[in-house]
Formats: sequence, structure tokens, C-alpha cells
Amino acid sequence: MPDSPNLLNNSLDPTDWSGTRQQGHAMLDDMFDYLEQIRQRPVWQPIPNDIRNRYREPLPENSTDISLVHQRFMTEILPYSVGNTHPGFMGWVHGGGSAVGMLAEMLAGGLNANLGGRDQIPIEVEKQIVKWTSDLFEFPDKASGLFVTGTSMANLLSVLIARTRQLGISVRQSGLTNTSEQLVAYTSKEAHGCIAQAMDLAGLGSANLRCIDTNEFHQIDIQHLKETIKADRKKGFTPFYLVGTAGTVNSGAIDNLSGLADVAREEKLWFHVDGAYGALAKLSPSLSPRLNGIEQADSIAFDFHKWLQVPYDAGFLLVRDSTLHQDTFASPAAYLQRETRGLAAGSPWPCDLGPDLSRGFKALKTWFTLQVYGTKKLASIIDNTCELARYLTHRIYAIPELELLAPVSLNIVCFRFLVSAKQCADLKMTKEDIDKLNADIVVDVQESGIAAPSTTWINGQQAIRVAIFNHRTVGDDIEKLLGVILCKGRARVALIKRHRLKSNELAIKPIV
Repeated sequence: MPDSPNLLNNSLDPTDWSGTRQQGHAMLDDMFDYLEQIRQRPVWQPIPNDIRNRYREPLPENSTDISLVHQRFMTEILPYSVGNTHPGFMGWVHGGGSAVGMLAEMLAGGLNANLGGRDQIPIEVEKQIVKWTSDLFEFPDKASGLFVTGTSMANLLSVLIARTRQLGISVRQSGLTNTSEQLVAYTSKEAHGCIAQAMDLAGLGSANLRCIDTNEFHQIDIQHLKETIKADRKKGFTPFYLVGTAGTVNSGAIDNLSGLADVAREEKLWFHVDGAYGALAKLSPSLSPRLNGIEQADSIAFDFHKWLQVPYDAGFLLVRDSTLHQDTFASPAAYLQRETRGLAAGSPWPCDLGPDLSRGFKALKTWFTLQVYGTKKLASIIDNTCELARYLTHRIYAIPELELLAPVSLNIVCFRFLVSAKQCADLKMTKEDIDKLNADIVVDVQESGIAAPSTTWINGQQAIRVAIFNHRTVGDDIEKLLGVILCKGRARVALIKRHRLKSNELAIKPIV
């Protein structure tokens, strides 16, 4: 009989716990230093080719000391991230994270809990957040909720739930082949592209999503919506799903959610709110009234990793009808048998509410954030980002070279660098030239390391888009942003002028 193997010699645990502890403290200190000294770093910087090429290396076969791997992280990875921890990062809708969230993530990693199911306290933590969000959005006590990667996934799950509601649970087995109904959905032209993708992934087809015109405030036009629904019914289509947006990706507009709730009720549509970041304005007493009607939704999708500054990723879906939610995803299997006691107790499990059986403990960093800071402090962060957006708006109005392109609803500001009519005439600049100028300015600003805005299109014009989400951002950061935009814009115009003058000189120079 062979000897029993000594499993301890084959473990991944350290042979020197004391040394590992020391290394861990050094790594933690490095990340504290990174966050504490973040202003001393560029927001973003291009990745040097030699560093990029190091990440084409083959799969390692042999061990490497953790201190050497950590050193590679510090020199090759940390300096070249996207930069959303920096107060000058204002390009995309990214939260800035926090030291508290980072520490909670470390605890979750050490615990290594799988929240797919079974009777364990981490699932109770997630259930507590379901209860807290149900209270926040005035949903019933029996509402269900689920952590997912982000709102894109949450929106997809809501489409699948709405599909089950419309076609019955049998659609999970038979698919769409046994129905003659052609389901159509509705949202605004300003909605996030993941809504169309969700229709695609759900097998319903992105062409069956009607993107409704918006009004001057970039909100969905409810009259046009009603007319479109009426026309679709007349053609024999089956309207089933309506999406309102709380905080559009382009300009931060909030749809008339009460009006949409009325339409959904009259037309018997599933009313979903994509509140990726804007839904959590509900925490703010001053902003909450703008979300009136969200409490009537059948489901709400939002991200804790945006305005609440929870480290990535922490998306969430809240569903009014928990039974329908479970009917859409629960998949009984012998290896998932439930009991009334023991580890297999606690049914239903989170895996009954979504497609993931393996799920990390996203709830812990969210729970820590809510417990440590409290909703009043977090609401003040939300309010402050909106106040900074208003400040930026006032400064844009005061600077002749800048033009606001969209109403500012929350904390996203869209504007552009202007070239005077005389300069345009003198330099023979077209609309396309102005659009390219603004796109080039944004890249120039990003490469400066001072700030990082992004671009979008507003009413056919290239816009500089500033999304203020980082809790570290202050008024001085807005001034630095404006300063570098004006500097780069003026330099670009001067470059165009020199180029055009040189071209004219060459054109009239006699041929010798």
C-alpha cells in the first residue's frame, strides 16, 4: 500500500508566514501611499512600448518571489492604469474608489466566499443590501436583488425577466420558436447602448428596440413614445418592455419617470429604470425629487461603483416581483439540492436569481462603504459632484472661447472649444474642422496628465464631455481642467493658422 502523500508540502500557503506578513504590509502601505499621493501623479500616461511588450511573455512555469512580482506591479502596472482614482479623471462615469472599499476587498479576498448559494453569512450581507435598496426605492419587502458586474449585465437580466413575464416560463425551454409574438421594446435615443445589446443577447433582436426621440432636455419624448407603441400594435407587434433612464450617459438627463410609469401601466409593459449612476441620487434629499416615479418601476439597475465610490465591480439589479425573478433563472440540479438545515439550507440562493453560480463577495465592500460612511456622507459626495458641475457650467458661460452644448442635469457637462466666425472665415475652417479640433484637444489634455475628459456627440456636434464622479475632485481641479483645455485649444488654433498660411504661401509661390 503506498504511503499517504504529505499534502502540506504541496500547499500554496507560505512556508514563511512572518515574511509573507511583512510583504503584505509593504504592499498595503504602497497602495495607501498611492491613494494619499494621487495628486502628485499624472491622471493618465501612455504605456511605453517596452513595458507593453513585456505582457506578451509566455506562461510562467517556475515560481517567482512575490516581492519581485510586487515590484513589477509598482513599476509596470500601477503607473499606467486608466486613472479614475485621480481627481482630474473626468472622462467617463467611473467612481474613484476608497481606502475603506480597498480594505474590504482585501477581507473578501481572504475569506474567498462563493456567494452562489449555501447557508452562509455573506449571503445574509447581500440580502441586507437588498433590503436597504428596497427601502430606498420604496419597493415591497418581498423584492429581490442581486449583485452583478455592472448595469449592462443588470439590464440584460431585466430583459430576460420581462420576456418571461410576457411569454411565460415555458420560453426557457422552448425559446422563441413556439410563439408568434414579435416582442418590441422602447427606450430613448439617449439610452445606453447596452439596452440594444441586451435585446440582442436575449434573442429578441436589437432591431426590435425602438429608440424614441428626445426633447430639448434630452429626455424621452413621451408623446412620440405613445404614438410609436400605438403604431406597433397596429402592425401586430407586441410591446412588452419600457426603459427609462436616470442619468443618461451623454449628458446626465433624467427621463420623466412618473410619465413613463403611467405609460407602462396603461400599456401593460414591464417598466425598467436604467439608473446606472443616477438612481443613487435617491440618497440626496435635494436630488431625490427628480427621480419621482422610480418607485413605480418593475426593476431598477444601478452601480455602487459609480457615485457610491465602491471599488469595481459592484453592479446591482433590484426586482419588484421576486417570484418572477426566480422563475426566470432558477435551474434545479442534483448537485444543487436544497435542505432545511446544514450547508445546503437557506433556499432560495442567489444562483436562483441570475446566471452565475460562482459569485464573489461584492456585497462586502458595498456593506463596508455604507456602514463606515453612512448615507448622509455619501449623499454629500453626490451633491458635491453636482455642485462642481454647476460651477463648471458657470465658468463656461464666462469664457467666450467655450460653449455649453447640453443642459446640465446632474454632474455631466458637455461643451466645446469655439473658434470665432472671423477666424473660421480667415482659416477656411468647416464644421468638420471644428469637430476634429475639439477631439484633438481632448487627446492633448489626456496626454498632458493634468486632466482626462472624454468626447461625445451632442446634436451632431463633437463635444468635450466632463463627468465629475470622483469624491476627491475639488474646484481647483475644475480650474486646472479649464486651463489646460484653453491652452491646448489655443495652441491647436495657432497650429492650424500656421499650417494654412504656409499652404497659401506655397500655393502662390511662383514656379522657378
